[in-house]
This record gives sequence, structure tokens and C-alpha cells, in this order.
Amino acid sequence: MSGEIKIVGHLHDDDVSVVFATLDDVLFIAHLGHSLGDNEIDPSLFSRGIVGGGLDNQTVAGIIPLPSQGWMGLPGLEVSRWGERLQLNLQFVSVEELTDSLKFLLYDYREGIYVAITARLHISGVLVFSTRVSNGDTEAISVHSVHTCLPVGGHANEILTLGGRHAMEAVQQRTSWGRTKQLLENRSGRTSHEQLGVVFVGSPGFTEETGDVWGVHLAWSGNFRIMCDGISETLKTIHIGELLHPDEVVIEGQESFEAPDVVVSFSSQGLTKASQRFHKYMRSFRTSSPKPVVLNTWEAVYFNHDVETLKELATVAARVGIERFVLDDGWFHGRRNDTAGLGDWWVDESVWPNGLEPLISHVTSLGMDFGLWFEPEMVNPESELYRTQPEWVLDGFLDNPVLGRHQLVLDMSQEEVREYLFEKMNALLRTYDIAYVKWDHNRPLVEGATHHQTRGFYELLSNLKFAHPGVQFESCASGGGRIDMGVAQWAERFWASDSIDALDRLEIQKGLTTFIPPEMLGSHIGSPTCHTTGRKHALSFRAATALFGWLGVEWNLLSLTEREEQQLSDVIDFYKQHRSLIHRGDFFRVDHPDATLDIRGAMSTTQSEGIFSISRVRSGPSNHSAPLRLPVDSKTEYTVSLVHLGSPRWALHRELPHWVQQNEFTMSGAVLANVGLPMPSLLPESTFLLQVEQVVHP
Repeated sequence: MSGEIKIVGHLHDDDVSVVFATLDDVLFIAHLGHSLGDNEIDPSLFSRGIVGGGLDNQTVAGIIPLPSQGWMGLPGLEVSRWGERLQLNLQFVSVEELTDSLKFLLYDYREGIYVAITARLHISGVLVFSTRVSNGDTEAISVHSVHTCLPVGGHANEILTLGGRHAMEAVQQRTSWGRTKQLLENRSGRTSHEQLGVVFVGSPGFTEETGDVWGVHLAWSGNFRIMCDGISETLKTIHIGELLHPDEVVIEGQESFEAPDVVVSFSSQGLTKASQRFHKYMRSFRTSSPKPVVLNTWEAVYFNHDVETLKELATVAARVGIERFVLDDGWFHGRRNDTAGLGDWWVDESVWPNGLEPLISHVTSLGMDFGLWFEPEMVNPESELYRTQPEWVLDGFLDNPVLGRHQLVLDMSQEEVREYLFEKMNALLRTYDIAYVKWDHNRPLVEGATHHQTRGFYELLSNLKFAHPGVQFESCASGGGRIDMGVAQWAERFWASDSIDALDRLEIQKGLTTFIPPEMLGSHIGSPTCHTTGRKHALSFRAATALFGWLGVEWNLLSLTEREEQQLSDVIDFYKQHRSLIHRGDFFRVDHPDATLDIRGAMSTTQSEGIFSISRVRSGPSNHSAPLRLPVDSKTEYTVSLVHLGSPRWALHRELPHWVQQNEFTMSGAVLANVGLPMPSLLPESTFLLQVEQVVHP
């Protein structure tokens, strides 16, 4: 017979509710989705009854589901003691109501294991689940897995994931979700290019603007497992947690283990609204500030560091409006190519006989600040560090260690390693006027100790941030290989991809903005011919793509024509005028029936102004497309104007739509949102920008 279901907690705002209940002292989430408001909830609504051919007791998907409680899917907690897997039976003990959260305590009386789960409803509308496992016994336990189980609506029949490869990250992939289990695993030791630690599920055919959507993310920079389970108990559940190797985490007697946070965003209005809630949550991590326009030197000079050339580059950079000059790979001891030098973090005197000061002084005298590239967690076998400290390397003693980009991985779990790296980096940050660190990670890990590796990385980064609170840090890992909300506690910027190809970047940034706000994504204007793909794009297309991010330039400015220099200066000036809107407004990816069109933009939170880019990614099947509708306030009136960052590249027209010929006009928000503008035909790989501003009547 089934026991009594009791409601033990309810967090809600106007958009989302999460209801916690118990059945036979098993804590479970009874509802996660549409807001139920302050209405009294009848617990009997969550009783599913008992059917033939199964267990005699009703089974629920506990927030930490366990086989001992009838759950036949992925266990939520797996531990062992002295090599023997424990049969856990966590019972609900208590709930504590805090200001914006509920704290639950579960306990296994036989094994002496406590689990504390805190569920917080953040002001952004996202839910954050934090789990701590404590060993109340005197004997150590080994933790094999900790997974949070999140139920979603039974009508969530579609899964959207993000993944790809180096230089083509975060590509969206949709799959149907019926009576199946779909497993996403990452074993690369960093967030990875192949599979990001976020999944969206929703009602069939959910779009940017329509459908119920649940977004679930693990705030962690290492290995993870996400299981979308549509089979167990014929429920739809998402199980998410860190992927741990055997004996990777051991909890000694009377000690605890903190699992990475799980962050959930629900929307009843499509994917964009779920994304906006993730964005607001991440924006709460720190005070907003203008994002300076960056010049990164990599694609301008590569390893060919010459002080006078770099000074000339800085001079032109300042002239076009650049605000931050970042010296990339190649400045440190023995680093003339990518086969040597990593680990030897002092300035190479053969290239820089007077240190970095002459360049930094020149940069700062021009009104820019200075940034520097590091790759702290790596070491080349051809380095002073490896020759003197081979025991600091994860797999350095193997006969044939696995190299990646000619480098090995330092063991960040060793305190001596972290102290060495802090000493070297701290010395440079204290000696020089450095405002920014580009922190790279150019190879995956193949050794098993990734949990302690990630924790060691966090500790080093946290210590440097504490010692230098004014320095901003960028998370880069061969491009977009380490993008997550875990490292975002310290890193203000992510390098989205090593590909600056504007066409690829539309796809990459479309994927990343599903959970990362645009102002955290480094988005650069590259050279006319892309370094990674060989494609050629007009500056107008490259600029419009880069605009919706943290703008930078990765182009040898010494090669610019006078016209290109003026155009680039105009683009940067436009960005500076409108970056507050782009970086603090609500970011939209706009639905359109023509799949060859990409429409995205930002509206101020008051909906008084906005900027949108409309890009054609490839040739379409028709000469005409459906009208262009924008997410504006239908109750007001707007001035709509074309923005010229270079000339729009229209397809062949005998006559352009009337509004295009007007260039600027006024129309009601109701018409713009519901009828739209006749869509002019664009050439492939080209774009135009629209600016909308609310008409204020006297």
C-alpha cells in the first residue's frame, strides 16, 4: 500500500513554482514548472496510484532517487565503504525555511550519511540546487556519483543540446524524446567543445518565442553526466551531476563533500525567455561595467613578437578607438613557437631585453589598458619547469605520455604546483600594470583526477582574483572549451571560439547565448579572410555579428586601408554608444519562418529602445520572405531606422521595399510586433541592422 503524500515546501514567483513533497519519507519534487501562485496545493494530486505488474508500493522520483526506495533508473547517490557499495535509504528529516530558499535534510540512519539540499529561487527566476553529502561515521566513504533528479512536464518531448568541435562549438542539436534515455557525458576534464553541460527540454516544436521550456545546467568546469530519462516510472526526469572516476572523491569521517550547483530555468514562453533568466542570474555575479573594446594580438603577429611592431599596432588601435591591448602567446621564456616554454612564466629577455614595460607604457600612454595571455595549467616537456619538476605533471612519468599541442598537464591538486603558479603570476601582476588576463587551456585531460584538477584551478584563480581584484579574467580553452557558470564566479569573459568566421560565429553565439549573456562572450572582428576557414566576408557582416557580444578586434591593423580604418572606427564608436543597451538589455533570438535568416538583438528592459541584426546565412528557396516582426511593446510607437555599418548587401531588386527607401520612419509597436516589415532580400552572408526607439509625445 502507498503511504501519505505531504507537501513540505513551495517556492514560487509569477512565472515558476517548485513544489516539494514526501512519500514514505522520500523527498521528491512534485512539480517544477508553471507558477501555482499562493494557492493551496492538494497533495493527493501527486498520487499516481499503483498499477499491476510492478511494485506493491507507489514509487516517486526522489530528488536523490535510490533503488532501495523503488527507483529503477539512475541512482542519485552512490557511495562505498572499504570497497563495498552501500545500499542507501535516505529519509526526510527536516526542512528549514530561509529568505528565498528551503533547506532539506536527509539521513541514512544505518550508514550515518547526511545529505543537505538547498533549493533557492533567485530573483532572476532561476532555481539553484546545492547539495552537500556528509559522512557522520568514523570510517571514510568513497563517492561514486551525486545526481539531482528534476522532473519536467510529461509533454516535454524534445531535447536541445549544445556541442560540436574546436572552432565550431555550441551548435544546437534537437532530438525527439519519447520512451528513451538520452545520456550526455563529458570526460575531457574541462567543459569541452564537444558537449556543453546544459540541456533544454520542452514541448514539441518549442521555438524561441513559444512553448514550455526547461533549461538545466551544471555550474562546473570539469566532467559531468546528464541523463534525460523518459522510461523510469514513465516519468520525464533529468538527472544531472558531476561525473566522478572511482575513488576520485573520498569523504573522511565527520567531513563533507559539496557537489556542483545545478541551475534551472523554466519558461512558458519559449527558449529566449528561459535564456533571459539565465542571463539575469549570471549578471547578478558582479556589478555591471562597460566592456572595453579589445585588441588581441594573436592573429596580427602570432609568435613574431617585436616591440616596435607591437607599439605601431597599439598606436593604430588607439586611433580606431580600441580600449584594451592584449598581448597573446609568445612573450615568456623560450616561447618562440608552441613546442616549448609553457611553465616558465617570466619574460623572455631575448625578445624583451627591457621587459614588458616599454610596450605597456606605450599602450597606457595612448589611453588603453593592457592584458596578457597565460596558460597556467600546462607545461611543455621542453621547459625549465618540466626539467626540474617532472613529478608535478599528471602523466609525465609514463613511457609515452599523451601530448596535446606539445604539452602536458600540471597536477593542480598539488599545493606546491598552485603555489608556484601563484608566485609567478602574482609577480607579473604586481610588477606590471596589467588589467586583464586571458587564461587559456589548450588540451583536454586524459588522466582520471579531474575533480581535484578542477578544484585546484578554482583555488588558484580565486586566490589571484582576491590578490588582484581589479584584474579581469577571461576563460579560454582552445576557444570555447571551458564555458560554464562555475568558472563564471571569477571570470568576467569567455572566449567563445578560436573561429572568428562571422558565419560560424552566428551559429556559435546563437548556441552560447541560450545560457550565457552576450556581454560575457568575447566577439571579435577578424580580418577580411578568416584565419580558421579561409572565407571572406564584408566588414559590415563581420561587424554586425561581433556587435552582440563583448566587442574585440583580431586583425593586423597595420594592414588596414584608410577606408577600412575609418569604417572600423565607425563600428567601434557605434558599439560604445550602444553597449549599455546590448549588455544590460534583454537579449532576443527572434523566430522567423525563413530558416535562412538569423535575427537577434537587444531591447532595453523598459522596451524603449532596441537594436537588431538581420542576417542571411545562405541562399533561400524564395525571392521573398515572410515579414520581419520584432519583440517590441505593442502599446507604444517607435521610430525605426536602418543603421549603416558599411553598406547593406541587398540581393538583386528592381525596387526595394518602401520602408528601406525611407531609411527612417515611425510606426506603431502593434504593427511592428504583429504584422511586421516587408523583408528585403539579402545576399548570402550579409546583414543589416535596425534600431528602434520609442516615440515620446509631449
